[in-house]
Amino acid sequence: MPATKPIESGIRKLVIQIPCWNEAEALSTTLAALPRQVAGFTSVEWLVVDDGSTDATVDVARRCGVHHIVRHPTNRGLAVAFMSGLEHALAVGADVIVNTDADNQYEARDIPKLTAPINEGRADFVVGARPIAETEHFSAMKKFLQRLGSWAVRIASKTDVADAPSGFRAMSREVAMRLNVFGGYTYTLETIIQAGLTDMRVTSVAVRTNEDLRPSRLVRSIPNYVKRSVGTIFRVFLIYRPLTLFVWAGLLAIGLGMAIGARFLYYFMTGDTGHTQSVVLAALSMILGALLLVVAMIAELISVNRKLSEQILFRIKRLEQRSLAEASRDAIPQPGEVGERSQP
Repeated sequence: MPATKPIESGIRKLVIQIPCWNEAEALSTTLAALPRQVAGFTSVEWLVVDDGSTDATVDVARRCGVHHIVRHPTNRGLAVAFMSGLEHALAVGADVIVNTDADNQYEARDIPKLTAPINEGRADFVVGARPIAETEHFSAMKKFLQRLGSWAVRIASKTDVADAPSGFRAMSREVAMRLNVFGGYTYTLETIIQAGLTDMRVTSVAVRTNEDLRPSRLVRSIPNYVKRSVGTIFRVFLIYRPLTLFVWAGLLAIGLGMAIGARFLYYFMTGDTGHTQSVVLAALSMILGALLLVVAMIAELISVNRKLSEQILFRIKRLEQRSLAEASRDAIPQPGEVGERSQP
């Protein structure tokens, strides 16, 4: 994608978004730590996405001076809330968007560290890397899985992100318009893989964390988290690198069939006329491999069509957001002047 330009003169708007689901107890602490001013920006606004909360989350947001509130009538999941936040942040003219969690896990004073690489034109997408090894409330198993998951995402995305599951991240306006999240569980792994495989410049910076206010709602159990994370990585790889995935699977099946067939020929040439099952298995493996190669070609054609569709969608978003952004830049809301929007 085109290189992000360094900061320019004129109004530069930063929107800090927080997806929330029943966060009335922790939200006030999180909002109290957020900055009203950040270096490189003339305007800083807060956005809360209420994902169908049944407590006083919205009341807390209003009382704490949040500028924008997006409300879902029912709980639709973290990934959907994240994307709703991006959509509204773009609509109100955000040049850079920072996403953080409602449980005050991340140190808000590190937000300038997240936005600096974008403002300086060195990156398009910045992920905050937590000090996993020094985080006391993380179990040994969770630390291991965090490292393993981040390694897998680095391989899949071809990036050097140190902490892939981190929700503390900043992105440019153009990146926000290009991202599409297909899963409903979480956006963290999927957006990094998508960004890396579509040539966005992704980097990470070290950030600090705060004491744990509540248990994680995303990691309900280790097996469930592993299953969902592996599924996310596979699905995104299937969408963005189908040719590689199916070609290697097809070649593996053909290679297995040839090896089994060679074994049968060896025994046949030495006078052992049995092992008929090997012939059947070799034939099935090679047929499966050939079918996977055909699927690879079809999937690649579909992938090309998807890329064209994404380019069209990006142009449509840019045209739609341009007029909205121009109008919003002239009317910067003050704390307490809350703009609310409900999504169906």
